[in-house]
Amino acid sequence: MLELKNVSFDAKTDSGTKEIINNISVKIDERFVAFTGPNGGGKSTLAKLIAGIYIPTSGKIYLDGEDITDMSITDRAKKGISYAFQQPVRFKGITVKDLITLASGKTLSISDVCNYLSEVGLCAREYVDREVNASLSGGELKRIEIAMIMARGTKLTFFDEPEAGIDLWSFNNLISVFEKMYRKKGGSILIISHQERILNIADRIIVISGGKIEADGPKADILPGLLTGGVCSVLAGKM
Repeated sequence: MLELKNVSFDAKTDSGTKEIINNISVKIDERFVAFTGPNGGGKSTLAKLIAGIYIPTSGKIYLDGEDITDMSITDRAKKGISYAFQQPVRFKGITVKDLITLASGKTLSISDVCNYLSEVGLCAREYVDREVNASLSGGELKRIEIAMIMARGTKLTFFDEPEAGIDLWSFNNLISVFEKMYRKKGGSILIISHQERILNIADRIIVISGGKIEADGPKADILPGLLTGGVCSVLAGKM
Protein backbone atom coordinates (compact mmCIF):
# COMPACT_ATOMS: atom_id res chain seq x y z
CA MET A 1 0.00 0.00 0.00
CA LEU A 2 1.14 3.53 -0.80
CA GLU A 3 0.43 6.25 1.76
CA LEU A 4 1.10 9.99 1.66
CA LYS A 5 0.79 11.92 4.93
CA ASN A 6 0.53 15.72 4.78
CA VAL A 7 2.81 15.92 1.73
CA SER A 8 3.67 19.38 0.43
CA PHE A 9 6.18 20.54 -2.15
CA ASP A 10 7.46 24.04 -2.89
CA ALA A 11 9.40 24.81 -6.07
CA LYS A 12 12.00 27.55 -6.34
CA THR A 13 11.25 30.30 -8.85
CA ASP A 14 12.94 33.54 -9.88
CA SER A 15 10.62 35.43 -7.53
CA GLY A 16 11.00 33.05 -4.58
CA THR A 17 9.10 29.83 -3.97
CA LYS A 18 5.80 28.50 -5.29
CA GLU A 19 3.63 25.92 -3.58
CA ILE A 20 2.92 23.08 -6.04
CA ILE A 21 1.56 20.38 -3.71
CA ASN A 22 -0.42 21.46 -0.64
CA ASN A 23 -0.74 19.07 2.31
CA ILE A 24 -1.94 15.96 0.46
CA SER A 25 -2.83 12.88 2.50
CA VAL A 26 -4.03 9.74 0.72
CA LYS A 27 -3.84 5.94 0.92
CA ILE A 28 -3.77 3.82 -2.24
CA ASP A 29 -4.06 0.06 -2.44
CA GLU A 30 -6.45 -0.40 -5.39
CA ARG A 31 -5.20 -2.16 -8.52
CA PHE A 32 -5.91 0.71 -10.96
CA VAL A 33 -6.06 4.37 -9.90
CA ALA A 34 -6.36 7.30 -12.30
CA PHE A 35 -5.19 10.83 -11.44
CA THR A 36 -6.76 13.63 -13.43
CA GLY A 37 -7.31 17.38 -13.27
CA PRO A 38 -6.24 20.59 -15.04
CA ASN A 39 -2.79 21.13 -16.49
CA GLY A 40 -0.52 22.67 -13.87
CA GLY A 41 -2.62 21.25 -11.03
CA GLY A 42 0.24 19.22 -9.55
CA LYS A 43 -0.37 15.71 -10.93
CA SER A 44 3.05 15.14 -12.48
CA THR A 45 4.78 16.72 -9.49
CA LEU A 46 2.94 14.32 -7.19
CA ALA A 47 4.02 11.38 -9.35
CA LYS A 48 7.64 12.53 -9.21
CA LEU A 49 7.42 12.85 -5.43
CA ILE A 50 6.24 9.25 -5.23
CA ALA A 51 8.97 8.07 -7.62
CA GLY A 52 11.68 9.95 -5.73
CA ILE A 53 12.57 12.42 -8.47
CA TYR A 54 11.52 15.18 -6.06
CA ILE A 55 11.68 15.14 -2.26
CA PRO A 56 8.73 16.64 -0.33
CA THR A 57 9.19 19.99 1.37
CA SER A 58 7.21 18.46 4.24
CA GLY A 59 5.23 15.33 4.98
CA LYS A 60 5.94 11.62 4.68
CA ILE A 61 5.59 8.92 2.00
CA TYR A 62 5.20 5.24 2.97
CA LEU A 63 5.29 2.06 0.90
CA ASP A 64 3.84 -0.96 2.68
CA GLY A 65 4.34 0.84 5.98
CA GLU A 66 8.01 1.71 5.35
CA ASP A 67 9.06 5.36 5.30
CA ILE A 68 10.55 6.02 1.84
CA THR A 69 10.41 9.83 2.01
CA ASP A 70 14.17 10.36 1.78
CA MET A 71 15.00 7.34 -0.38
CA SER A 72 16.68 7.87 -3.76
CA ILE A 73 15.07 6.94 -7.07
CA THR A 74 17.29 3.86 -7.23
CA ASP A 75 16.34 2.68 -3.76
CA ARG A 76 12.64 3.21 -4.47
CA ALA A 77 12.99 1.23 -7.70
CA LYS A 78 14.51 -1.61 -5.69
CA LYS A 79 11.54 -1.42 -3.32
CA GLY A 80 9.19 -1.94 -6.27
CA ILE A 81 8.25 1.47 -7.72
CA SER A 82 8.33 2.08 -11.49
CA TYR A 83 7.78 5.44 -13.18
CA ALA A 84 6.98 5.83 -16.89
CA PHE A 85 7.72 9.30 -18.22
CA GLN A 86 5.30 11.22 -20.41
CA GLN A 87 7.93 11.12 -23.16
CA PRO A 88 9.91 7.84 -23.03
CA VAL A 89 13.68 8.17 -23.18
CA ARG A 90 15.49 7.02 -26.32
CA PHE A 91 18.72 5.05 -25.92
CA LYS A 92 20.90 5.13 -29.01
CA GLY A 93 23.04 2.02 -29.28
CA ILE A 94 20.86 -0.12 -26.99
CA THR A 95 18.57 -2.72 -28.51
CA VAL A 96 15.02 -3.41 -27.39
CA LYS A 97 16.14 -6.85 -26.22
CA ASP A 98 18.93 -5.37 -24.08
CA LEU A 99 16.64 -2.73 -22.58
CA ILE A 100 13.96 -5.21 -21.52
CA THR A 101 16.62 -7.55 -20.12
CA LEU A 102 18.18 -4.71 -18.09
CA ALA A 103 14.75 -3.71 -16.78
CA SER A 104 14.03 -7.24 -15.60
CA GLY A 105 17.23 -7.41 -13.53
CA LYS A 106 17.85 -10.99 -14.64
CA THR A 107 18.95 -12.98 -17.66
CA LEU A 108 16.18 -13.29 -20.21
CA SER A 109 16.07 -15.58 -23.20
CA ILE A 110 15.07 -14.29 -26.62
CA SER A 111 11.81 -16.16 -26.11
CA ASP A 112 11.18 -14.31 -22.82
CA VAL A 113 11.79 -10.92 -24.45
CA CYS A 114 9.56 -11.84 -27.38
CA ASN A 115 6.77 -12.81 -24.99
CA TYR A 116 6.89 -9.38 -23.31
CA LEU A 117 6.81 -7.62 -26.70
CA SER A 118 3.88 -9.75 -27.80
CA GLU A 119 2.04 -8.82 -24.59
CA VAL A 120 2.10 -5.15 -25.66
CA GLY A 121 1.05 -5.89 -29.23
CA LEU A 122 4.41 -5.67 -31.00
CA CYS A 123 5.61 -8.27 -33.52
CA ALA A 124 8.67 -9.52 -31.63
CA ARG A 125 10.80 -10.48 -34.61
CA GLU A 126 10.54 -6.94 -35.98
CA TYR A 127 11.58 -5.22 -32.74
CA VAL A 128 13.77 -7.45 -30.60
CA ASP A 129 17.05 -6.35 -32.25
CA ARG A 130 16.10 -2.75 -33.08
CA GLU A 131 17.83 0.16 -31.39
CA VAL A 132 15.75 2.31 -29.05
CA ASN A 133 16.37 5.45 -31.07
CA ALA A 134 14.66 8.02 -33.28
CA SER A 135 13.53 5.36 -35.75
CA LEU A 136 10.81 4.29 -33.29
CA SER A 137 7.50 6.15 -33.15
CA GLY A 138 5.99 7.54 -29.98
CA GLY A 139 3.46 4.70 -29.83
CA GLU A 140 6.17 2.07 -30.29
CA LEU A 141 8.27 3.61 -27.51
CA LYS A 142 5.28 3.71 -25.16
CA ARG A 143 4.61 0.02 -25.67
CA ILE A 144 8.29 -0.93 -25.31
CA GLU A 145 8.36 1.04 -22.05
CA ILE A 146 5.31 -0.89 -20.83
CA ALA A 147 7.04 -4.17 -21.82
CA MET A 148 9.99 -3.08 -19.65
CA ILE A 149 7.70 -2.42 -16.70
CA MET A 150 6.00 -5.78 -17.16
CA ALA A 151 9.44 -7.42 -17.16
CA ARG A 152 10.28 -5.63 -13.91
CA GLY A 153 7.11 -6.86 -12.24
CA THR A 154 7.00 -4.03 -9.70
CA LYS A 155 4.35 -3.60 -7.01
CA LEU A 156 3.56 0.03 -7.98
CA THR A 157 3.75 1.55 -11.45
CA PHE A 158 3.06 5.21 -12.29
CA PHE A 159 2.35 6.25 -15.90
CA ASP A 160 2.41 9.98 -16.68
CA GLU A 161 -0.07 10.74 -19.50
CA PRO A 162 0.76 7.64 -21.57
CA GLU A 163 -1.52 8.90 -24.35
CA ALA A 164 0.58 12.04 -24.96
CA GLY A 165 2.02 12.42 -28.44
CA ILE A 166 0.70 9.20 -29.97
CA ASP A 167 -1.73 8.58 -32.80
CA LEU A 168 -5.25 7.21 -32.45
CA TRP A 169 -4.27 3.69 -33.57
CA SER A 170 -1.51 3.51 -30.96
CA PHE A 171 -3.85 4.94 -28.32
CA ASN A 172 -6.45 2.27 -29.01
CA ASN A 173 -3.76 -0.38 -28.59
CA LEU A 174 -2.56 1.23 -25.35
CA ILE A 175 -6.05 0.91 -23.90
CA SER A 176 -5.98 -2.81 -24.72
CA VAL A 177 -2.55 -3.16 -23.10
CA PHE A 178 -3.69 -1.43 -19.90
CA GLU A 179 -6.79 -3.60 -19.75
CA LYS A 180 -4.54 -6.66 -20.10
CA MET A 181 -2.19 -5.36 -17.40
CA TYR A 182 -5.17 -4.85 -15.11
CA ARG A 183 -6.27 -8.45 -15.57
CA LYS A 184 -2.82 -10.01 -15.15
CA LYS A 185 -0.66 -7.74 -13.01
CA GLY A 186 -0.49 -7.74 -9.24
CA GLY A 187 0.15 -4.53 -7.33
CA SER A 188 -1.12 -1.07 -8.26
CA ILE A 189 -1.18 0.77 -11.59
CA LEU A 190 -1.40 4.56 -11.26
CA ILE A 191 -2.07 6.63 -14.39
CA ILE A 192 -2.22 10.37 -14.95
CA SER A 193 -4.67 11.03 -17.77
CA HIS A 194 -7.34 13.33 -19.17
CA GLN A 195 -8.77 10.62 -21.41
CA GLU A 196 -12.24 9.31 -20.64
CA ARG A 197 -11.40 5.83 -21.96
CA ILE A 198 -8.51 5.51 -19.51
CA LEU A 199 -10.51 6.94 -16.62
CA ASN A 200 -13.28 4.48 -17.46
CA ILE A 201 -11.09 1.42 -16.72
CA ALA A 202 -9.90 2.74 -13.34
CA ASP A 203 -11.14 1.42 -10.00
CA ARG A 204 -10.69 4.83 -8.41
CA ILE A 205 -10.28 8.39 -9.68
CA ILE A 206 -8.39 11.12 -7.81
CA VAL A 207 -8.81 14.70 -9.07
CA ILE A 208 -5.86 17.01 -8.38
CA SER A 209 -6.33 20.77 -8.76
CA GLY A 210 -4.31 23.63 -7.30
CA GLY A 211 -1.99 21.17 -5.59
CA LYS A 212 -4.85 19.62 -3.59
CA ILE A 213 -7.18 16.64 -3.89
CA GLU A 214 -10.37 18.11 -5.33
CA ALA A 215 -12.29 14.82 -5.47
CA ASP A 216 -11.54 11.19 -4.70
CA GLY A 217 -13.62 8.05 -4.95
CA PRO A 218 -14.74 5.04 -7.00
CA LYS A 219 -15.02 5.58 -10.74
CA ALA A 220 -18.80 5.24 -10.58
CA ASP A 221 -18.99 8.20 -8.18
CA ILE A 222 -16.40 10.53 -9.75
CA LEU A 223 -16.48 10.01 -13.52
CA PRO A 224 -20.08 11.20 -14.17
CA GLY A 225 -19.28 14.51 -12.46
CA LEU A 226 -16.14 14.95 -14.56
CA LEU A 227 -18.00 14.32 -17.79
CA THR A 228 -20.63 16.94 -16.94
CA GLY A 229 -18.20 19.43 -15.41
CA GLY A 230 -19.68 18.79 -11.98
CA VAL A 231 -16.41 18.59 -10.06
CA CYS A 232 -15.75 22.33 -10.02
CA SER A 233 -15.33 22.15 -13.82
CA VAL A 234 -11.67 21.19 -13.33
CA LEU A 235 -11.60 19.28 -16.60
CA ALA A 236 -13.26 21.92 -18.75
CA GLY A 237 -11.95 21.45 -22.27
CA LYS A 238 -9.72 18.51 -21.29
CA MET A 239 -11.92 15.51 -22.02
